[in-house]
Amino acid sequence: MTDVRPAARRAPSRRVSGGWVLAGLAVVPLAFLAIFFVLPVGGMVGRGLHPDGHWAIAESLDVLGRSRIRRVLWFTVWIAALATAITVLLGVPAAYALHRLRFRGQRLLRALVVMPFVLPTVVVGVAFRTLLSRSGPLGFLGIDGSWVAILLALVFFNLAVVVRTVGGLWESLDSRAEESAAALGAGPVMVFRTVTLPALTPAIVSAATVVFLFCSTAFGVVLTLGGLRYSTVETEIYLLTTNFLDLQAAAVLSLLQLAAVLVLLVLTEVSRTRRERAVARSAVPHPRRPARGDAVPLALAALVVAFVVTPIATLVVRSLRVDGRWSLASYRRLGAPSSTDAVLVPVTEAIANSWRTAVDATLLAMVLGVIVATVISRRPATRRGRRGLAVLDGVFMLPLGISAVTVGFGFLITLDRPPLDLRSSPVLVPIAQAMVALPLVVRTLAPVLRSIDPRQREAAAALGAGPVRAWLSVELPVVWRPLLAATGFAMAVSLGEFGATSFLARPERPTLPVVIYQLIARPTGESFGTALAASVVLAVLTVVIMGLVERLRVGSWGTF
Repeated sequence: MTDVRPAARRAPSRRVSGGWVLAGLAVVPLAFLAIFFVLPVGGMVGRGLHPDGHWAIAESLDVLGRSRIRRVLWFTVWIAALATAITVLLGVPAAYALHRLRFRGQRLLRALVVMPFVLPTVVVGVAFRTLLSRSGPLGFLGIDGSWVAILLALVFFNLAVVVRTVGGLWESLDSRAEESAAALGAGPVMVFRTVTLPALTPAIVSAATVVFLFCSTAFGVVLTLGGLRYSTVETEIYLLTTNFLDLQAAAVLSLLQLAAVLVLLVLTEVSRTRRERAVARSAVPHPRRPARGDAVPLALAALVVAFVVTPIATLVVRSLRVDGRWSLASYRRLGAPSSTDAVLVPVTEAIANSWRTAVDATLLAMVLGVIVATVISRRPATRRGRRGLAVLDGVFMLPLGISAVTVGFGFLITLDRPPLDLRSSPVLVPIAQAMVALPLVVRTLAPVLRSIDPRQREAAAALGAGPVRAWLSVELPVVWRPLLAATGFAMAVSLGEFGATSFLARPERPTLPVVIYQLIARPTGESFGTALAASVVLAVLTVVIMGLVERLRVGSWGTF
């Protein structure tokens, strides 16, 4: 007893000092967010709403009366809503087949379904243009350049969100409740409607909210497939900023987008909390072999896999065809500096630039993400403390929904004077990419850290371990696999980031997504073939990285 009491008396002070350490750590990512997110966004909005030193509120409200702006707002809402509905209808049966059942090749199919989410948006746009163009396999449908092409690409891109979020909860549901309902005479439809669906509702709502958020803020896909004819709020901000220098209209749209994102983030946070409670109450069942009643979800899962594979397979095949013959000419042109006048450097140099930038962005996102996830995973004793951490969590999710164009252009107009004159600095691109990857890192790590019993930390503190040593001894053994997964996730996202990078990358140091867009903007035979080959290279890089992540079998990555 004499050995335990001093340690017990030291435990409260240890907890207090640990709290101060966490608060001090939180200052670092908050300062980063303030400088490289709040300041650029505020500068962009201020330049539009407060020009020449006076507020122009009335003139700004007149922007909403423009016929094109109204069309853009309406198109953004209904295309995002329709894409969300279709994604959920296809994703829920696929989640059942890929996470509740057990069959050969299941892991490969999971990786294939997840692949679109980590593909660069420019690659997705090029793949669908290749598939739906007149010379493509589905050219006879005549939907190239239409809103249907945008809709299909949005569904393609976001299926992984539904499959991962709903499937993660579904495979952890206790199957005994369903078995009891079936034993009492309920048919499969009745069991699903009365038992399974209510349990899955938090995950479905969470996934649908995130999908709507991603669809309404899509940039590369809409810009590549829609051009000037079809524009969402995100692409309209880009066009207003780059083509027309109408910062006032761009600022108004950015504020509208910010308000919508805040509402969606609140809904996401509520549904995420309910989903985590559902998982905590569930017992992990054993997956079972498919039965006769599983024919419909298996068929829909096969349709989802075919839908995912077809655009990518078409992209690969078309990159290997030149003038009707099999050829590697498009790939050989990647290293030729004079193969096209669309870009200033060889594509291979852009690949190297993308890799170096992604490594820097990943390191920055991981350092900040670990700090944020550690802080928000704590369980304060007071209600005020819990609300404070929930607000902090939501603040770091904001970069997911704020226009990357707004952030990128904001960098140029705010970080233009000492001590932060970074306009010509190469560090801006990895910083912008880290801002995009940071929320995804936090969402991968935070659920795992929350699952750790706080009594383990208290025991480590009682034994004299400081906050850092306690983290290394208690949390690192649990979180090392999610750490690797988050690193791969951040790397893949950084490699494909296009929105902010399109503003910040210098002509002599472009990244691969920027070069691909420049190539398809001049659709000559050689330029388009080179764009296809570059898209395949970028897709292979991201898919290989995420294939390694999938082998880690981390249930938290890719969920929100």
